[in-house]
Amino acid sequence: MRLLATLALTALLLPLTAQAGDPHSYAQPDKVVVTHLDLDLHMDFAHRELRGDATLSLHWKDPKARDLVLDTSDLKIASVKAVSEDGTTRKLSYVLAPPQKNMGRKLTIAAPNHPGMVRIAYSTSPDAGGLQWLPPAQTADKKHPFMFSQSESVYARSWIPLQDSPAVRFTYDAHITAPENLRVLMSAPNDPEHPLDGDFRFEQTHPIPSYLMAIAAGDIDVRQTGPRSAVYAEPSVVAKAAHEFEDTEKMIATAESLYGPYRWGRYDILVLPPSFPYGGMENPNMTFATPTVLVGDKSLVSLVAHELAHSWSGNLVTAATWRDIWLNEGFTTYVQGRITEALYGKRLADEEVLLSARALQKNIGHMPPNSQKLAPDPRGVGADDSLSDVAYDKGSWFLRTLERRFGRAHFDAYLKGYFDHFAWHSITTEQMLAYLKPHLIDKYPGKMSWAEVKQWVYGTGIPKDAKLPDSPRFDAIDTERAAFLAGTLPAAKLDAKDWNTQEWMYFLDRLPDAPPLAKMKALDAAWHLTGTPNAEIGMRWYIHAIAAGDKAVWPAAAEHMTRIGRLYLTLPLYRALAKTPDGLAFARKVYAQARSGYHPLTQEAVEKLFARADRRMHH
Repeated sequence: MRLLATLALTALLLPLTAQAGDPHSYAQPDKVVVTHLDLDLHMDFAHRELRGDATLSLHWKDPKARDLVLDTSDLKIASVKAVSEDGTTRKLSYVLAPPQKNMGRKLTIAAPNHPGMVRIAYSTSPDAGGLQWLPPAQTADKKHPFMFSQSESVYARSWIPLQDSPAVRFTYDAHITAPENLRVLMSAPNDPEHPLDGDFRFEQTHPIPSYLMAIAAGDIDVRQTGPRSAVYAEPSVVAKAAHEFEDTEKMIATAESLYGPYRWGRYDILVLPPSFPYGGMENPNMTFATPTVLVGDKSLVSLVAHELAHSWSGNLVTAATWRDIWLNEGFTTYVQGRITEALYGKRLADEEVLLSARALQKNIGHMPPNSQKLAPDPRGVGADDSLSDVAYDKGSWFLRTLERRFGRAHFDAYLKGYFDHFAWHSITTEQMLAYLKPHLIDKYPGKMSWAEVKQWVYGTGIPKDAKLPDSPRFDAIDTERAAFLAGTLPAAKLDAKDWNTQEWMYFLDRLPDAPPLAKMKALDAAWHLTGTPNAEIGMRWYIHAIAAGDKAVWPAAAEHMTRIGRLYLTLPLYRALAKTPDGLAFARKVYAQARSGYHPLTQEAVEKLFARADRRMHH
């Protein structure tokens, strides 16, 4: 997933459950583990619900276990039955505990006879945290409704009763019925030729963790982009998306040349409506992507490189708990950079590294010490919090440091071996380190001490000797920005007509937090940033113009905030406006209009921000 989440998404402080293991799940995989899921669901747009059966195949590990404990959230349970091999069923008694904040409701099923399969008949709530149901008006083409899931981090339990922990991997098959003429897609191989007959079947033969369960349905067209890749999107978007992502097969081949075969068969991309709260989500076989990367010049396709890289780091080798999520995101950000460099050149790859590293340097000191660690103490770290830019950018910086010290050839061989060794498993940071020591650190002595490794993984901040790539173009931009701010270089004389998206991002990122109003007006007059269709540039421009006190940009900022539901591109504008009473009042007006088009995660984040702003203004 790519969300650039300095936004530390939802500040969740989750209670540690009694068992050592995953503090964000009630499941007890040390006693019994789900090995396969069989879903049979009907998609009801009128009631905004999925309803049907989930049949779980179980492997009982503890002969003394009496119960099967599952995670649920806002599910209505109709019945629970044991299913014998001949298909006969018998009812099982169960208890659904009261809901706990950020955990959902614990479902305890009495199963002293250790059935091999348990079937749960249930339906989802219209407000399920992991599903978004869009009426036609909120889609690109405005003709048919649309729905999509977002299960990471702990939202799969809002649409399937299961062991919702990344430590548990299972295969699945699914039978989904939906209104005719809508296409249903899942995180499994999808058939681009499937008739739109309202009856879809899926089979995921590789064991995956619950956060990679995904489903979507809507008026979705498809274009092949290669022998094993296609783009899915609404009819008005699909051609543009196919053009933007036409290098997908080259990306797959590049990753394979570095880290071994792509093991999932097909790699398809679904471009979602604008309310998708993230940049991308690496659902196996079917990456879900934000439309904000469709800028026409491929400048933001490293998002695809990132989600594709997850096919090795994250989906193949998975973090066992949310505390270990840097094993997914840090490794993936590193691999993304290697794919970008191989396909689009070192300059672009280095610029992207510098953008994220500079943002991390600016922000890491403001984080609580525990949140600055790659492998934090799990107490007090929410499942969503762990998806911060520490996991992504400090994690990838550590891997780039290993590459620099040991040499690219040695490090590539190590990483390929790591993916092979742990393939189809969920592991902890400590298991990763136990593999790193003999296979890299001790194998080539004198390159890096174990104390340095531990400082990167368990230490706060960024190690003092952490190196960054050189970027002559960024250095030139630093010089121009300084001259512009000092008044010795007029806005119109900036050498910006050939700047790419990343160079504009860098110029804007390093402006003062509240720049002089006259400078912002001059910049806009020269370069027409207000109203830009490029959301990465727009987000950075609007927050600086708002902070400078330029009310003239407010209507265009409101249009950006209403059009885009991606948290990372929208929340900073709310934050910038909420700093003044006038701005906060305006932000509330914008939100009142935009709210119905936002995902529940985006709604929650904006409402928390307003509550904090209210408290600040009343003190």
